[in-house]
Amino acid sequence: MPEIRIDSQSLEAFVAAIFERAGFSAEDASTEAHVLVWANLRGVDSHGVLRVRQYLANIRRGGMNPHARIRVERETPAIALVEADCAFGPVVTTYAMNLAIEKARQIGIGWVVIRNTTHQGCMAYYPMMAVEQDMAGLALVCNPPNMAPYGARAAGVHNSPLAIAVPAQCHDPLVLDMATSMAAFGKVNLAQDKGIPIPEGWALDAEGNPTTDPNQARILLPFGGYKASSLALMFETLSSVMAGNGVLTPFLVGGDKPRPGAQNSVVAAINIAAFTEVPAFKAEIDRLIEGIKGLPTAEGFSEVLVPGEIENRVRAERSAQGVPLPEGTVANLREAARELGVELPAALLP
Repeated sequence: MPEIRIDSQSLEAFVAAIFERAGFSAEDASTEAHVLVWANLRGVDSHGVLRVRQYLANIRRGGMNPHARIRVERETPAIALVEADCAFGPVVTTYAMNLAIEKARQIGIGWVVIRNTTHQGCMAYYPMMAVEQDMAGLALVCNPPNMAPYGARAAGVHNSPLAIAVPAQCHDPLVLDMATSMAAFGKVNLAQDKGIPIPEGWALDAEGNPTTDPNQARILLPFGGYKASSLALMFETLSSVMAGNGVLTPFLVGGDKPRPGAQNSVVAAINIAAFTEVPAFKAEIDRLIEGIKGLPTAEGFSEVLVPGEIENRVRAERSAQGVPLPEGTVANLREAARELGVELPAALLP
């Protein structure tokens, strides 16, 4: 069965209806659907609507809380600690980034640690919120272990993603969004939905053996050896340990394990105007982009790309042509609609 294309507005409305029927408020369901489809529009399908099945399972087992009481537990003019109460990740993370932006507007920087959030979707979304306010943004996250540290064949750290974005004047913003693993687990899930193998070096099976079968993959591998697994370990110190909610140590040395699906995160906003003139900053980012793209290309390359450029091109194409969904994702969305009594959009009808 070929990929099905569906316009983003129909897909977003459909996914929002699923989450609302699953028990979330209309506002929270809409936020969640918007962030997922935003990822699909940018070609980050590993963090798009294929996650609906995972989220519904997490709701059923109590990992995602439809009635979460999001609250600020500690605060100064520059920082805040937000208890998410296992809310939808995008719901609490947009709340936290808006809080960080307001702090940065007042004193130059806002740094917010989120405790007990759930999967946040595509992490680039949150730094881009800061970019829309002429600020620089940062987001990182840590979860229970799913990646083998360099030299190990068992999971010991999380493949903690990091996203950073800054605005430009004439060019699109620079936005980096990367996991510390060779590939995110969502890309393994996408390979499952497409029925294709994963590349060598992505993952190990449950016994710690290398595998290219996405259905056998259990443990991710870090990029760059010790460098990425060390970054992941340090992200745990800045998020989970800082929040008093370690998610690695209970699995490594024992202790109370976190609620299924719970994770910890950091979002930050930096007010560019506190350091330099915003137009000058943006103009320099333009010059930087043009300088990088003007470099001579290596053999086999037709151009030099900057962070976010591929995603922006995909967004332009998918905004016009619709979001492509593989067979496995379509089947899961149809099943969710059947279970919850949600009407399928025309493009997804059998």
